[in-house]
Amino acid sequence: MILPKSQWLNIQAIAFDLDGTLIDSVPDLAAATNATLAECSLPKVSEDLVRSWVGNGAQILMQRALSYSYSTAEDSPELQARLEQTMPRFMHHYAEHLQQHSRLYTGVLEVLQQLKQAGYKLAVVTNKPYRFTIPLLQAFGLDGLFTQVLGGDSLAKMKPDPLPLQHLMDQWNINSSQLLMVGDSKNDILAAKAANVMSIGLTYGYNYGEDIGLSEPDAVCEHFSQLRQYLLSQ
Repeated sequence: MILPKSQWLNIQAIAFDLDGTLIDSVPDLAAATNATLAECSLPKVSEDLVRSWVGNGAQILMQRALSYSYSTAEDSPELQARLEQTMPRFMHHYAEHLQQHSRLYTGVLEVLQQLKQAGYKLAVVTNKPYRFTIPLLQAFGLDGLFTQVLGGDSLAKMKPDPLPLQHLMDQWNINSSQLLMVGDSKNDILAAKAANVMSIGLTYGYNYGEDIGLSEPDAVCEHFSQLRQYLLSQ
């Protein structure tokens, strides 16, 4: 589906999710998760399971891993106590595994360079902790392309709350018709809708096994390079 070109003409700035949108980081997240579980004398979990847990930040990822491993409800006091003890170890292991197996999705660098050259303001809005976001962008040569980078702990709230997108609009002095959110998760689309901005959903990332189209973004792309038909063909 391609909306009329007039729908996209107002866009001046684009916010991109990171994990599952620009970078496939699950292999390293899985390695860090399993290293943490091993310290708790718990069995390893599959990469596919970790892929289904990603999207709401590091703490929720580890909460889901512990809930699965201990067969305990995620909101139980016992699990919350274990989570508090375990998170520092997960953060330690993820720092060690941050760039070992992660990879840039096909077409990302080229298309981002073209978008920046075309005059779009570019930002990263991720639920990943900021301390991990910057080194990961640097490792893949993406850091110079973005004028704003927001991690999951950069503001008081993270996606699906609209606050990060509202913050960008304030920083750039633009209105909601001028900002686009691009991501692979329903959290990205929900944040966009809450901020009243347009959105593009990517099908190849992490969305809890759910079709991104069900969240009703303004457009759906199977490949990152397909962004060109909305933003670089005007």
